[in-house]
Amino acid sequence: MQRSLVGSEMCIRDRSNIMTPFVAEFLGTMLLILMGGGVVANVCLSKTKGHGAGWMAITTAWALGVFIGVVVAGPYSGAHLNPAVSIGLAIGGTFFWCDVFQYIIAQMLGAALGALLVWLVYKDHFEATDDPDTMLGVFCTSPAIKNPAINFLTEAVGTFALMFVVFYITGGELSLKDSNSTLPIGLGSVGALPVAFTVWVIGLSLGGPTGYAINPARDLAPRCMHAFLPIKGKGGSQWGYAWIPVLGPIAGAAVAAMSVSYTHLRAHETTLH
Repeated sequence: MQRSLVGSEMCIRDRSNIMTPFVAEFLGTMLLILMGGGVVANVCLSKTKGHGAGWMAITTAWALGVFIGVVVAGPYSGAHLNPAVSIGLAIGGTFFWCDVFQYIIAQMLGAALGALLVWLVYKDHFEATDDPDTMLGVFCTSPAIKNPAINFLTEAVGTFALMFVVFYITGGELSLKDSNSTLPIGLGSVGALPVAFTVWVIGLSLGGPTGYAINPARDLAPRCMHAFLPIKGKGGSQWGYAWIPVLGPIAGAAVAAMSVSYTHLRAHETTLH
């Protein structure tokens, strides 16, 4: 999700390095879902040490999951970890459309593996849980009150906020005295913090109605795993709702990208005049 790390420099890389953008997106997204799905399992499934820890624990762990995913993937892929981010950056002109498909595939596969690992770690607790909806909630989102229009709007607004902030995350630099040049400040892993805090506040503020998927891969791939895995006593995967956490985030990201592009265009026109 680090905007400064996407663009043409992704095409200039050491081909001998196994950590390609595809692998980076795969591993970063896997870590995101492992931590995010893991905290939901810990809080919601029966007989866990963290049972009943609440919404603050869930939103915090999701934010920290974003942090570690960005730390791992950032230097190699820009750490999108989210198809909506990849599409939004492409619409905004800061990422190549030809790379979008491979990023989305990597994100989906990584999310699927993360969900599988969560199930394996908490397998005994899935078997100790009787409520099918609780089991499903470990894998994917569902609305607190089913209202497709409002649910779609909620996902779009949340992702708009995420994408809008992503466009304005910039690297730090110092202006040198008596010079027009600048000196970059290497923040290293601290550069992942703005995205993590953004996801955290979105969860705390806008997560109530739908569980804030704000990421098609985060919801769709684990939902598929829920459908395929032999989970004792599971119910349906709520496929009738599945389109909302996929299309809602993409719509929100697209609107954010177009808004930022328009704002920059107007600012440029004002400067020229």
